[in-house]
Amino acid sequence: MKISQLAHLTDASACPRLVVKVGSALLVGKDGAPRREWLSALVAEIAAARAAGQEVIVVSSGAIALGARRLGLAKGGRGSLSDAQAAASVGQIALAGLWAELLAAHGLAAAQILLTLEDLEDRRRYLNVTATLGTLLAAGAVPVINENDSVATQEIRFGDNDRLAARVGQAAGASGVLLLSDIDGLYDRDPRQPGAVRIPVVKGVTPEIHAMATGGSSSGLGSGGMTSKLQAAEIAELAGMALAIIDGQPVSPIHAALSADRGTLFLPRGRKQARKAWLGGRMRMRGSVHVDAGAAAALARGSSLLAAGILQVEGDFQRGDAIAVIAPDGQTLARGLSEYDAAECLRLKGHHSREHEQILGYAPRSALIHRDQMVLL
Repeated sequence: MKISQLAHLTDASACPRLVVKVGSALLVGKDGAPRREWLSALVAEIAAARAAGQEVIVVSSGAIALGARRLGLAKGGRGSLSDAQAAASVGQIALAGLWAELLAAHGLAAAQILLTLEDLEDRRRYLNVTATLGTLLAAGAVPVINENDSVATQEIRFGDNDRLAARVGQAAGASGVLLLSDIDGLYDRDPRQPGAVRIPVVKGVTPEIHAMATGGSSSGLGSGGMTSKLQAAEIAELAGMALAIIDGQPVSPIHAALSADRGTLFLPRGRKQARKAWLGGRMRMRGSVHVDAGAAAALARGSSLLAAGILQVEGDFQRGDAIAVIAPDGQTLARGLSEYDAAECLRLKGHHSREHEQILGYAPRSALIHRDQMVLL
C-alpha cells in the first residue's frame, strides 16, 4: 500500500515506521517553560500509534529554548553560537527527562540520540546510526533525537530539525516523515497575503515549489522556515519517503490534522538503493564539476560521468569525496563520489579516456564518477 494521502501516515500497513518532528515553538511556551499539557497529548498519540503496530521516531527541538530560560540568556539562547551551545547543554537534560517521563506513563522507554551533520554525512557513522535505530525500535523503545548543538559548529550543523528529521528517516528506513509546524502546510504565496491557497499534495519539489516558500519561523524560537521544510521534502522524496507538513498547535495535533485532511503531503519517489539514497540526501558537497549538454544527456540515460564532458572543476576535493554535477543551465544534475581528486580532474577535463594514461602517467579509472556511485536529482 502506497502513501497517497495524509491519513496513510498513521496507518501501520502503509507507514510501518514514522518520524515525527516537533519544533521548539510547539514544545516550549513564550515564557521558556515546556507546554506539558500539549506534549502529554502528543505522547498519547505516539503511544496509540505504537499500540497499533507503528514504530515511531521523534525528532525534538527545544533544548536551546529550555536551557536559555534556566540560564537567563537573552534572545532565547540564540544571541551567539556560544550562548546556543551553553543553553543546549543545560536544556538537553531537561528535554530528555520530559520525554522520558511522559513516555514512561504509557509504558514506553525513551532513548536519547544526539547527532551532528557529520554523523549522517560520513558513510560509516551513518550506518552506525542506522543499526542503533533498528535495535532500539526492535526493542520497543521510542528514539528521541536532536541535533547535538552543544558541540556542532556553524560549519558542521544542520541548523534546523526539519532536514535532520528527513535524514533520520532515511537512515531508519522510515516510510514517512511528519513535520509538526506553526503552519498547516505549504501555500502558493506568503499565507498572510489575501488569496493565499494551501497546496494539499506536491508531486516533486521543483523550482516553482521553492518559489512559494517564505523565510524564517514566525515564532522566533525555532530555526527552520518553509525553505528548510522544502529541503527536507527533497531529501525525503529521494529516499522514497512521504513527508507532510501539518499544524502542530492544536491539542492532539496529529489526529486534528489528519482527520480533517489538512496539511501538505509531499509524495515519495521510488525508493532508491540505500547507498544512492544516502548520496542524494547528503547536504555537504566537497566540490563540483560543470558538464556540457552531451554529458548531461548521457547521465540522463544512465551513463557514468566521463572527463570528456567536463567544462569546469570547483573545490578542493579528494578521491572518494562527494561532489555535485552541475548542468549547463546551472542546476544540480547529480551527486556522486569522485574517482579522482580535484587536481586530477582539472588535468583530465575535456580529454577523452584514451588520453588519460598519457596525461596522468598511470592507468586511469573507468570514469570520473561511476554510475553506481552517483544519484540523479
